[in-house]
Amino acid sequence: MLHAVPITRKQFLEDRQGRTFGDVLDDPEQPFDDVLAFFDDAERQRRMEDAEIHHDRAALSGVVRELEAQPAVDQFLASEDPRRTKRLRQAIGVVVRIIMEQRGWRKTGKKGSLGVRVNVARGTTTPGAYHNTGGLAFWFLRAERYERIDGMPFRSVKDRARECVGGDGE
Repeated sequence: MLHAVPITRKQFLEDRQGRTFGDVLDDPEQPFDDVLAFFDDAERQRRMEDAEIHHDRAALSGVVRELEAQPAVDQFLASEDPRRTKRLRQAIGVVVRIIMEQRGWRKTGKKGSLGVRVNVARGTTTPGAYHNTGGLAFWFLRAERYERIDGMPFRSVKDRARECVGGDGE
């Protein structure tokens, strides 16, 4: 039986990065409680791990479409100033990190692509302007990659190709 790693507002604010997002937690218009409720689910957390293990993609990619389909999250990301939505998206990244670390993972220091950003004028304040035109996610551009602390169960294709062909695999 799977168990979810719960995360509360208190835990989030006790985290070194989480505490820098007090503005997100204190803003009643931000759907942060909806985000916490979304991630407090064993099946979703398993899918985040599966994204890394079986699909060689960022953990968030395992649930990002479902997250973006949450009415409160989608409406906020579509209707607010991009600076405010960026803060929520960053806070979501911290939630994912806290969960993954509690489940035995660590950051790799690399980001994985989630989408291809629409071409908009830099610095625009038009609500909903920063969305993707392709890729996996509509609102998220990239996400942190993770690896199991006790080692990954499978080698990457890149590593296998190096062994098989030698060099960079090409």
